[in-house]
Amino acid sequence: MTTSLYSLARNSLQQSIAWYSSQKRHWNYPPNMALQVAVRDDLTALKSAVEKLEQQMIKISAFGLVSRGKSSVINALLGEKILTTGPINGVTKWPKSVRWTPPTGKVQIELIDTPGLDEIDGENRANMAKEISQQSDLILFVISGDITRTEYLALLELRQAKKPLILVFNKIDLYPETDLKSIYQQLQQLSNQTKKPLFTPDEIVLISAEPQPINLRIELPDGTVKEEWEYPSPNIASLQEKILTILNREGKALLALNSLYQAKIAQKNIARKTIEIRSKEAEEIIWRYAKYKALIVAINPIVILDLIGGLFIDLIMIRALARLYGLPITSYEAGNLWQTIVKSLGGLLLTEIISVTMLGFAKTSYAINSLWENPGSFTTLATTALAQGTMAGYGSYIVGKTAQVYLENGCTWGNSGVDTIISEIIAQMPPESIISRLS
Repeated sequence: MTTSLYSLARNSLQQSIAWYSSQKRHWNYPPNMALQVAVRDDLTALKSAVEKLEQQMIKISAFGLVSRGKSSVINALLGEKILTTGPINGVTKWPKSVRWTPPTGKVQIELIDTPGLDEIDGENRANMAKEISQQSDLILFVISGDITRTEYLALLELRQAKKPLILVFNKIDLYPETDLKSIYQQLQQLSNQTKKPLFTPDEIVLISAEPQPINLRIELPDGTVKEEWEYPSPNIASLQEKILTILNREGKALLALNSLYQAKIAQKNIARKTIEIRSKEAEEIIWRYAKYKALIVAINPIVILDLIGGLFIDLIMIRALARLYGLPITSYEAGNLWQTIVKSLGGLLLTEIISVTMLGFAKTSYAINSLWENPGSFTTLATTALAQGTMAGYGSYIVGKTAQVYLENGCTWGNSGVDTIISEIIAQMPPESIISRLS
């Protein structure tokens, strides 16, 4: 990732904090203590996303079911047995993190060990796993043996959450016949319901973090035989190389993406809570501008002015809703949002526009006739104007209600919004990068 994109990510996050932390974002409306309390944790999460980017600490988490050797993998990467391992399922009860200084490379890395995804008290563990995965820049999903349905579903969920993954096949010493081809074929069979496999062969690594001890029979000079246990060294070099290759190539991009995703979640939560708390004021705004549009369109005799005036009122309404919710939006962005709404509503709103236009031509014709030929046509003119105004007002109401849905995305869109920066980062990564798989 270029330095300019990294700077854009940082500027986007700092801009979001400055906006959401500012009291000016609610200058049109009285302070709302309930709203301030509701978004407090989300503001903290938003600030944490910026701090994460500034610290430049890569977080790598080991995920998987129990007894797959997650702790052993981390110990092997560290080169010493810091985390407790053992034959009993579920030795790791809570997430544990430790700093790792790789033999080469200048990146700072924090390795996180996690409990098995299938342990008892699954709901709490699932929530814990979700929280850890959101904080992780890269995930090592550890398996040993054939992939189970539970593992596949967990992998699918992580992929859908846009998490960069490496599939780590551990305990290869117990499965000497296993190779990349067989693992990839199994993944393809499991992935029939998806458009593409969960992993490419390049994202699968075979290791043995804690090889099984070998029982040696030693014959002594006096003819007696004794037995000794030999403990082979971990076979972890391929995983170390894979991690360092990824981090040296796209480490900053991984940091930026994860920080932006965290910020996106926080911003959406802030927008959603704001919309919920200020729903009454929003409904009043939508109805007020719908009435304005209905009145202006009804009394105006010129068709083109009906359309221009109606568009102008819709744009003002969108900006008024944005100000109510405390969301940054320019007139240009309001115009883009209006176009998006029209496209998304498709035939519904198009029918409204065509109807208003046709009624407008009829109203203009009746107005001319009323003035020059048939004063009695005023009744028909009034009826047509009422129908046109009602139709325009209804269309404006639909635009307002739909705008609420789009505005719930907060300021994640726009030129400096997190969604925009995320798309740019992914688009600029080379095809062989692990990030390109997130597109």
